[in-house]
Amino acid sequence: MSQTQRRHQLIGLSLAITGAILFSAKAIVAKLLYAYHLDAVTVIAFRMLFSLPVFAAIAIWQGWKNEPLSTADRWRLLALGLVGYYLSSFLDFLGLQYISAGLERLILFLTPSFVLLIHVLWFKRPIRPIEYLSLGIAYAGIVLVFMHDLSFNGQQVILGAGLVLGSAIAYATYLIQSGEMVLRIGALRLVSYAMCVSSFACIAQFVVLRPISLLNQSWPVLSLSMVNAMVCTVLPVFLTMFAVQKIGAPKASQAGMIGPVSTLVLGSVFLQEAVTTWQLAGASLVILGMYLLSRK
Repeated sequence: MSQTQRRHQLIGLSLAITGAILFSAKAIVAKLLYAYHLDAVTVIAFRMLFSLPVFAAIAIWQGWKNEPLSTADRWRLLALGLVGYYLSSFLDFLGLQYISAGLERLILFLTPSFVLLIHVLWFKRPIRPIEYLSLGIAYAGIVLVFMHDLSFNGQQVILGAGLVLGSAIAYATYLIQSGEMVLRIGALRLVSYAMCVSSFACIAQFVVLRPISLLNQSWPVLSLSMVNAMVCTVLPVFLTMFAVQKIGAPKASQAGMIGPVSTLVLGSVFLQEAVTTWQLAGASLVILGMYLLSRK
């Protein structure tokens, strides 16, 4: 490998790792916002309100430089935006009100396994022995962390984990359905359009369910919401995209395995969430299982 290739690999890995850490940090920021007595509807509305101008600008630019979408593609993008970014994000933020940031990240980290299971159950795809092994290891890790948290918070953990599980399944559905469109219209165009759809849905949900006066928040809430939108949403999207361009999707995905570990560390630092041996053991099993799945 030449010096230039090594530099590209190093830059790509750094971008992927940074993107994974920043995206995982959204759970920490959401927890900090909940301390100001906000709910999921309000937190996600602020997140999309601040990120919408960026994604809208990209969507306008992409629409200007490319051929217009067909009517069928517009309907597909509407559905993808509602399922992949609106429903998935809303269930995730809702679940974070009841479970630790560490458990939330581990459940979301299982998304590739749900993609596999949907292919197996819906498209009758055969499953290989290595895939059985990877799923068994990963789910054993989730059971460890879940049982640990359940012993402290009971019913709240069941509710929160169920909501985040629904989020992961919704996003897995989005990934499966968006595969063909990504190849045809490009990742940047698809993401920007889908995020605009999600933003409008989240903001509309807030307008319908909450008084507009709730937009008048303190500076700490607005600052954290801006961090949630820019640092934990917009920036990771671009960092991951650039990383994929430099080192490819498989390596970028493997570098992203730092996410669950970073969430445990950040949760300990900013939220005083205890990091126990059971949690570390469970996280290790989940990461190992998803690593084996990515290497299949």
